[in-house]
Amino acid sequence: MNFKMIGRFFVLILSIEAAFMLPALGISIADGTHAATKGFLYTLAIMLALILCLGMYSRRAKKSFFAKEGLFCVGLSWILMSVVGCLPFYLSGEIPSYVDALFEMVSGFTTTGASIVPNVEALSRSILYWRSFSHWLGGMGVLVFVLAVIPVSGKNEGFTMHLLRAESPGPNVGKLVPKMRQTAAVLYLTYIGLTVINFLFLLAGDMPVFDSICTAFGTAGTGGFGVKADSMESYSPYLQNVTTVFMLLFGINFSCYYLLLLRHFRAVLGDEELRLYLGLVLASIALISVNIYHIYQSTGDSIRHAAFQVSSIITTTGFSTADFDLWPSLSKGILLVLMAIGACAGSTGGGFKCARVLLCLKSARRNLRQVLRPNRVEVIRVNREPVAEKVIANTNAYLAIYVGLLALSFLVVSFDGFSVTTNFSAVMACFNNIGPGLEAVGPSCNFSLYSGFSKGILIFDMLAGRLEIFPILVLFSPGTWKKN
Repeated sequence: MNFKMIGRFFVLILSIEAAFMLPALGISIADGTHAATKGFLYTLAIMLALILCLGMYSRRAKKSFFAKEGLFCVGLSWILMSVVGCLPFYLSGEIPSYVDALFEMVSGFTTTGASIVPNVEALSRSILYWRSFSHWLGGMGVLVFVLAVIPVSGKNEGFTMHLLRAESPGPNVGKLVPKMRQTAAVLYLTYIGLTVINFLFLLAGDMPVFDSICTAFGTAGTGGFGVKADSMESYSPYLQNVTTVFMLLFGINFSCYYLLLLRHFRAVLGDEELRLYLGLVLASIALISVNIYHIYQSTGDSIRHAAFQVSSIITTTGFSTADFDLWPSLSKGILLVLMAIGACAGSTGGGFKCARVLLCLKSARRNLRQVLRPNRVEVIRVNREPVAEKVIANTNAYLAIYVGLLALSFLVVSFDGFSVTTNFSAVMACFNNIGPGLEAVGPSCNFSLYSGFSKGILIFDMLAGRLEIFPILVLFSPGTWKKN
C-alpha cells in the first residue's frame, strides 16, 4: 500500500473541504452567530494542522497507484471528510453530541438526508448552509472534483480510473472522453449547470434566496436536507413541481446528458436503463395516485404528491410534501420497493441502481432459458452491446453482499427494541441513502431515538451504500494495510 501517495490525496481533499467551508464561515460572521463562527474557525485550524502534518509525511511519495489504493483512498477519505466536517456542528454546540454530529455529517456527505435534529429551524443559517452544501459536494463525489480541477498527466494519469471507479455509482464506469480529467470535468460542468438552472427556477417561484440555494444543493446531490421542519410541504405547488422534475433529472445517468449535447438523441431514447427508470416512475405515480385519491379528494393534488414522493424516493433524495407514513399500505409498499431499486447508475442517486436491476433481470431470464435448453449459449446485452461476464459476476456478488449487510444491520439495530417496520425501513433508508423511513423514522420524525451504537451501524450503512460497499469493506481487509 502506497500510504505516502494516499497522504497526498488527503492533503488535497482536506484543502478542498476547508476552501468550501469558507462561505459558511462568512455567513456566520455576517449573521453574528459567534458560536457557529468559533466552530468553523476551530475546525479550519484543525484542518490546517492535519494538512501540514500529512504534507510533511507524504513528501517524496512514489507515484505507483493501483486499484487497491484507489478503493482504500476513496473509503478512508470519505471517513476523514466526515470526521472533520462534523466539527462545526459539535464545536458550535448546535449539535451537542459528537456521535450525533458525525451522523448528521455522514448523512450529508453520503446524500442520505437522515437527520437527528429535532428542530432544524433552530439551527443557524451558516450551519444549515454547510449541512446542505455537504449534499452537493458528496453528490458527485469530492474525488471526482479533484480529478476535474487538478492537472494530471503522464505517469500519474493511471490512478484516475481507479479513483473514478471506486467513487462513482454503478456496475461499470467508463470514460466519456479519452482523458479522465476531461471526463470528470464534463460530469462536474453538467452537475453545476443543472444546479444553477434548478436554483433559477426556484427563485422564479419566489422562494427566498437562501432557501433556493440550500434546496438546489439538496436536490442536485439527491440528499434531502431542508431548511424547514416540514421539508417541502409549506412551499407552493409550483416549487414542489420544480423540485419533482429536477430530482428526476439528477437521478438520470449523466452520460445521457453528454450524449444529448452531442445530439445523439436516438442513443438516449434507446437507453434501456433510462427506459426502466422512467417506466418505474410513471407506473408508481399512477398506482399511488389512485391509491391516495380518497385522502386528497383531488386528482391534481393526488398526482402532485404521488409524483413528488416517487421522485424523492427512487432518486433517494428524501424531501417530502406529505407524511407518506399515513398513506395506505400499497403506497408505502411501492415506496419501500423504490427505496431498494434507486436511481440510474452514473447519477447522484443511491440505491441498488436500475442498471443492476436490469442486469439481474436479464441474467435471470438467461438462466431460465438455459434450464430449458442446457446447451444454449446466450450473451447478455444492454443497449445492444454485450456485457462482460465479469460485470455480471460482480453484480451478483454485489447483490449477495448488499442483502447480507442489510440483514445483519437490521438484526443489530433491532436490539434497540423498536418495531420491525421502523428498524427495517431505517436500515433501508440509510443503506440506500434515502433519508426518511417509516413509522418512528418517518418523514415527520428523525433518527435521534436510536442508541449511539445503532447510530454507528447506520453511519457504516450510509458510507457503504454511497460508496457501493467495496471501498468500505477494503478498509477491513488485513491485506489492505500491508505496504507494497
